Amino acid sequence: MSTITTTDGTKIFFKDWGPKTAQPIVFHHGWPLSSDDWDAQMLHFVSLGYRVIAHDRRGHGRSAQVSDGHDMDHYAADVAAVVEHLDLKNTVHIGHSTGGGEAAHYVAKFGQPQRRVAKLVMIGAVPPIMVKTESNPGGLPIKVFDGFRQQLAANRAKFYLNVASGPFYGFNRDNVEVSPAVIQNWWRQGMMGGAKAHYDGIKAFSETDFTADLEAIDVPTLVMHGDDDQIVPIEDSAILSDKLLSNSTLRVYSGYPHGMCTTHAEVINRDLTDFIQS
Repeated sequence: MSTITTTDGTKIFFKDWGPKTAQPIVFHHGWPLSSDDWDAQMLHFVSLGYRVIAHDRRGHGRSAQVSDGHDMDHYAADVAAVVEHLDLKNTVHIGHSTGGGEAAHYVAKFGQPQRRVAKLVMIGAVPPIMVKTESNPGGLPIKVFDGFRQQLAANRAKFYLNVASGPFYGFNRDNVEVSPAVIQNWWRQGMMGGAKAHYDGIKAFSETDFTADLEAIDVPTLVMHGDDDQIVPIEDSAILSDKLLSNSTLRVYSGYPHGMCTTHAEVINRDLTDFIQS
């Protein structure tokens, strides 16, 4: 397996497919998944001749199940370690959900200062901030995320099955064709990771304020979001992020769920291709 070891001794797994001379696309996965969640996109872009890279976040997938560092600063630094190890330049970063926050934090903190980034895409992403605060009155109450933590600690396997078979892909909506294979694959990825990383990660994706990152980003950015996203409600995420970014395009997908990269891969891949090649 391809791995690197970060400065704090954490082993990070990554995939690196396609010609080494081609333009790189780096994918950032959501919570509590792994780089496998990008199969449909990575196969699409490698077939078009791009170099595609995706890592498993620390504590997730095949990366080390370390006790500490489950926060956005460490997540972004881990990405930077992979990017610098591979010496990637003129790179497109694509992040989904928690990975959208990670990608934005990486671009603002490392990618732009190092002049390694060409474009950014945030899909169903958590920025600017998910939790309800005085400055973010439209956010979700902290009790929602406390509930996630309680369910994870009580029965992680059952909690993940419920998320995948319900709101993540919109399988709880009427007249939606449910895919048991997709549910099983989500559950498989979740259970590969470490419980502590996933528990701590809830705070990272829900309470991190990405406002300063978004305001600092000036590379062309595509913000993609389904208006039936039951995990990251669009009104307090994509709509606000688009206003904070200085060089963004917002695409709203009618009726699409949080996991639209899987349920509507053909449409998402087409629009990603158009943006990257524009």
